[in-house]
Amino acid sequence: MGALLKRIAVTSAVALTLGGIVSLASLDDTGTVAVAPQALPPAPPSDVDPDLAAAAATAPKDQQVPQQTTVAAAAPQPPSAPVSVDPVERRHVNVGRGSTLMQVLMDGGVPADSAHNAISALSGVYDVRRMKAGQGITVLFDHSEGDKFIGLEFQPAAERAVSVAFNGGRYQARQIDKPLEKKLVAARGRITSSLSEAASAAGVPYPVLDAFIKRYAYDVDFQRDLQPGDTFEILFERYYTEDGQAARDGEIQFASLTLSGKEKAIYRYQPAGGTADYYNALGESIRRAILRTPIDGARVTSGFGMRMHPVLGYSKMHKGKDFGAPVGTPIYAAGDGVVEQAGPFSSYGNYVKLRHGNQMETAYGHMSRIAKGMRAGLRVAQGDVIGYVGATGRATGPHLHFEVLRGGQQINPDSKEAKIEAGRKLDGKDLKQFQAIVAEDQETFRGMQDGTAMVAVKPGTGHVVQAAVKRH
Repeated sequence: MGALLKRIAVTSAVALTLGGIVSLASLDDTGTVAVAPQALPPAPPSDVDPDLAAAAATAPKDQQVPQQTTVAAAAPQPPSAPVSVDPVERRHVNVGRGSTLMQVLMDGGVPADSAHNAISALSGVYDVRRMKAGQGITVLFDHSEGDKFIGLEFQPAAERAVSVAFNGGRYQARQIDKPLEKKLVAARGRITSSLSEAASAAGVPYPVLDAFIKRYAYDVDFQRDLQPGDTFEILFERYYTEDGQAARDGEIQFASLTLSGKEKAIYRYQPAGGTADYYNALGESIRRAILRTPIDGARVTSGFGMRMHPVLGYSKMHKGKDFGAPVGTPIYAAGDGVVEQAGPFSSYGNYVKLRHGNQMETAYGHMSRIAKGMRAGLRVAQGDVIGYVGATGRATGPHLHFEVLRGGQQINPDSKEAKIEAGRKLDGKDLKQFQAIVAEDQETFRGMQDGTAMVAVKPGTGHVVQAAVKRH
């Protein structure tokens, strides 16, 4: 045991003479220090007390030798610089499902009154009701003032950061907007089973696909018109932060849908003094008086015409078009108009009727519920939610019964009578500028697909590239 103590003391003296802290990784399996071969100064003599070493050699095995006695006489070291300790502690918490920000802060150690004051300040720049489950929040405490809560910070979006700080008298909130760079993303795909699968394979995010469907809903029935082999092209905006992080997607600039060999291309353009809209290659607005499909993701279960009534059990004229969809699916106004009727109505169940002008009306039946605020005389815009799919009234299952009326008489929603153009046609200077946009979009898309002006490529069944493009 005495030999072991002596060896420890010598080893400690060598380590200290090297003037550094020896990590456990520098010890070999015998407990000695591994050093690179070099000329070392003679080891200083050990100052282990011989009497303590002798006592340790004869001591019972169950007694421990105090380790502080195995000290080597080392060369004096210069005093180390004081270590700077940050008095501010940053605690990271997350918003749970169903939690309030008040609960989250208090669970993180913030006193109730301080949490309340910080949230009050925060409400001036951010609506805390929009905070989503999983949102990370950094809570700051100052230990130099007795573990005092001094603020919080979080990032609700890639392009925006929010913070609250204590200025000595009260909490102040601020929002920091990060500059974004706009680039264009080109995507092309071929439909084999469904549009959604093809779009996903091509790298098209759902919000962009949803906007794409809405733009074509004026004259495309996505339930019946799409066939395997049909193709699509989309050129849309994507915004990036300075560090290259994708923040959000923007507007569709150009899109093309080829159905059974027939191409339908649309282009976004903002006329002088007007609002941005979509036009075909001839400068004609794609807007129609009536949407053919006032509901997303639904299947047509019954068309206009004679049929065997599923409830009455005999042949009866079906004066509308039925779309099967789950209960609660939103139903949109098929056109700009005024509410004529909203409430329970005969076998239609919950029912809404809109007047659109040009003697045109639309009606929506069997809703599970009518959208809040719907009442006679209310003006609605095309695409506004007016109700939700249900099975009220005379219905065998959840679906939307949709009618188009002209002069008070139901007409086929798929007929030419229901396809009255409602948008404008460009002319003069607007038409010339629009034609330049059409040529630019086509050239940009072709160039990006050919690999020129390429920033990034996503491999897969679809082809996606990104490039910065200047717009007029």
